[in-house]
Amino acid sequence: MEKNIIYVIDDKYGLPYSKGIMASSIMATGLSPRQAYETARKIEEILISNNKMTISLEELHYVVHQLLKAEIGEVFARRYAELLAIKKLKRPIIVLLGGTTGVGKSTIAVEVAHRLAITRVVSTDSIREVMRTILSKDLMPTLYESTYLAYRGLRFPYPALVDPLIVGFREQVSVVAVGVQAVIDRSVREASHLVVEGIHIVPGYVKIDVPAEKAVVVPVVVIAEDVIQHKSHFYIRDVETSGMRSVKKYQKYFENIRRIGDYIEELADEYHFAKISGLNIDTAILQILDFTMSKVAVSPGVKEEADAFETQSNIWYENFSTKTTTPFLGKNLDEVR
Repeated sequence: MEKNIIYVIDDKYGLPYSKGIMASSIMATGLSPRQAYETARKIEEILISNNKMTISLEELHYVVHQLLKAEIGEVFARRYAELLAIKKLKRPIIVLLGGTTGVGKSTIAVEVAHRLAITRVVSTDSIREVMRTILSKDLMPTLYESTYLAYRGLRFPYPALVDPLIVGFREQVSVVAVGVQAVIDRSVREASHLVVEGIHIVPGYVKIDVPAEKAVVVPVVVIAEDVIQHKSHFYIRDVETSGMRSVKKYQKYFENIRRIGDYIEELADEYHFAKISGLNIDTAILQILDFTMSKVAVSPGVKEEADAFETQSNIWYENFSTKTTTPFLGKNLDEVR
């Protein structure tokens, strides 16, 4: 084996230690990318300084846990143990991000998926496009309009006191929700982590009552309580898409967008979706990660698995400390920074 390359051995294979992969697994605890990568780098240096050029995957987990506990804090170490428990239980994390147009759902979804090391991110707009190939415009006209213009596809009379904007929105959502539910059901069956984002993630239309022993469902509605800042998002979108998503169109129908947002927020309270502001993207991401980890912590069997792991981790570290003259935690850690 090459000098200074650490090999991580599982039951069958050995692969070189990767700081990038390690950082990804640590970020899910809520650490920033910089903190996570720095921790991954410290792990590599600690192992090299202790001449641990081959290490089992289980032992590596113990190293990470002990380092997080010593350097970052008990909360993050516990979260790491809980994430390992979810993995052992083969239980997927399914994050659902709803909210009206322009609140930052797509940006937040991508970053949350990255922090949680989730590779599957699905947009409900994409699901709608697929469903348009199945359902013709004659059959489902509201499906062929933007959500804030879906009322233009309504073909039946509605009571005078009913808001046609909301009626049209509900009709489109009820159709797209069928595709959303299929994606969620597949994630549960395959035990694969998933992030679904889009305006069609509407409380009451998407089922979140998945049995707790089968998945950890994280339902969130992203809101924009400040009208001025909400409008500014559309200018940013215009620039980022080189005018393909023109700010003028969104300005023209901004009141429709806000009314749909109010409707979604009302349903969020009724159906127990978390409401998180999207106006500060970094804060929103941390809040969603915290909410996700709180759901993981109470998932059936996680506490028992995490407790057992922490016990074994502490036993391992005690044994390791008695066998080496250079324990890698405590004061000696400063020497490998």
